[in-house]
Formats: sequence, C-alpha cells, structure tokens
Amino acid sequence: MSTRSDRRPLVSGNWKMHHDHIEAIRTVEALGLRMREGRVEDVDVSVHPPFTDLRSVQTVLADRSLALLLGAQSCHWEDQGAFTGEVSARMLARLDVKLVIVGHSERRLHCGESDEVVARKLGAVLRHAMTPILCVGETADERAAGLTEQRLVEQVERAFGGVAPAALATCVVAYEPIWAIGVGAAATPEDAAAASEVVRSVVSKLAGKSAAEALRVLYGGSVDPENTASLVGADGVDGVLVGGASLDPEKFYRIVEGARALR
Repeated sequence: MSTRSDRRPLVSGNWKMHHDHIEAIRTVEALGLRMREGRVEDVDVSVHPPFTDLRSVQTVLADRSLALLLGAQSCHWEDQGAFTGEVSARMLARLDVKLVIVGHSERRLHCGESDEVVARKLGAVLRHAMTPILCVGETADERAAGLTEQRLVEQVERAFGGVAPAALATCVVAYEPIWAIGVGAAATPEDAAAASEVVRSVVSKLAGKSAAEALRVLYGGSVDPENTASLVGADGVDGVLVGGASLDPEKFYRIVEGARALR
C-alpha cells in the first residue's frame, strides 16, 4: 500500500490566459535554468500554458532537456469532430502533454461545464495515457452553509464513477476552494487536510484503499512562496496547483523549493 512518502510531490503551474508563445518560451527557459541549478529531481513540476503556446514550450523542453512536464488546461472529450474552437485529448497526447487540468472552477463557471462534462473529459485524458488533474471545490455560499464536504463528495463521485481502480490510482485531485482563488487569501492547512481526507474517503469507496493512498491530492487557491510549506505540510496534501504566481519564474521556483523541502 502507498503512503505519503511514496507519493512524489507535484507542483503544477496553471497559466490560464496569460503569456503568448514568445513570453512562454522565456518563462520556461528561466524556470528550467533555476531548476537545473537547484537539482529538484525529487519533485514533479508541470506548466500548463494556453493552447497556442504548447508546441513552442514542448520544443524548448525537449531541446534543452528541461526537468519540466508539459501540461494543458483543458480538452474536449471527443478525439475529433465538428467542435469549433476545441482541442482534443488525442491532439494533446501527440504533443507529449503529460497532465491535463479538468473541471477547473473557471471552466465550470464561465464555460458551463457540468460534472457530467468533466467526467467525459477525464475519461478522454485517461484514454490517451495522460494524467488528469481533477479540480474540485466549494463556493463561498456552499462553505457558509456547511456544504463543503457534500460538494466535494458529489464532484469526486461523479468524475471518477466507472474509472477502473488502477487508472484512478494514477490520477491527481486538486482541492481548489472557489472562494480562495485569486483573492490573495489561501485556505488554512487544516482546510486542505480536511478536503484531502474527504477525497481519499470517496476514492477508497470507489476503488479501494490502495487507490486512495496512491492518489495525489494538491491544494490550489492563492498559493504563494510564503504559504507553500504550510499547505504542502498539511496531512494528505502532496503538492500545489498554482495560478498567478506560476507566471513568474522566480516565484514559481521558490514554490517548488518549498514543496521539495518537506520531502
């Protein structure tokens, strides 16, 4: 059975709609240089640029042998078809994308993605041998009403229902309390630990205790270099999903170091 010490820390940077391909190249070069000098081989680090940057970033990572994993921010659930403006998981896999964010709260809110849509996207990511980062979290109103646990259970059950235990064990869940995203005030380590416990409890019921122990759980929401150590130090938390701070190579590297130091 896996334990926390067996799970590699993961630090993922979600760039959202920032950085054109020239800015993206400069950012990953600067980040890669810092990581090479710091020798952070005991932690996984991914960057998730906009779709227009993926090929450029992929080329830089391969040519410079940088210790970064390429990620994407979303995908469609079909491999191809009449879906104007969409990008399929198959296309991402061909670009050597390793991880794909699914169900981010901004996609749920602004693009109308339901739990059913999130589940279909997650299935597509797994089908093409990539790792999904499933985002779950409650709104401020749900938190105030004491519905945090109920909402997390619903989101995890609906996303992972029907996923084989072996595949589920390879997935990542990011607890992103919606009320903490982009406001400069992160949840407490106790909040993160409690959410991790809920997530693993649901996964244990769906796929068994071994899958629940192997699953990596991240925290996301106003992560910065100052709060990383306390958040990753929370029981059951294996890393962070970083928004705005991931756009700055120096800040993001300090976050990576903060996560690494705990291992």
